[in-house]
Amino acid sequence: MDETVRQGSGRAAAQPGGTEEPVGELVQRASQQLTELVRGEMRLAQAEMKEKGKRYGKGGGLFGGAGLVGFLTLQALVATAIAGLAVPLPVWAAALIVTVVLGVIAAVLALTGKKQVTQAAPPTPEQTIDSVKADVAEIKESAKR
Repeated sequence: MDETVRQGSGRAAAQPGGTEEPVGELVQRASQQLTELVRGEMRLAQAEMKEKGKRYGKGGGLFGGAGLVGFLTLQALVATAIAGLAVPLPVWAAALIVTVVLGVIAAVLALTGKKQVTQAAPPTPEQTIDSVKADVAEIKESAKR
């Protein structure tokens, strides 16, 4: 250890040139360096998040495009089903059959969704509320003793 450093004084520290610097200046310099370090890290994080945001935006756009093309594919499949049924049946009957089948599928999905939403209602954490009420009652009971 350097002999020019006063052990235990807390007032000065040795510099490489042998001069001593007051502790207040050292703390101030350390504070400035820490501030600069934090700001630099924040700029780095901001740049990184900006880049990730661009990628998320592009990915979201591509997913949207895929959804649109998938929807068009489903429409083409429905038209194909109608055309296939139109071979042995009149076109209007084939279209009616496909429409009824799609309507039944939509109704089953809607009823199943309604059942799930009804089971989830009300949107409050009832078990947690009951647990908190029991905890409060227990604390009150303990305070009475």
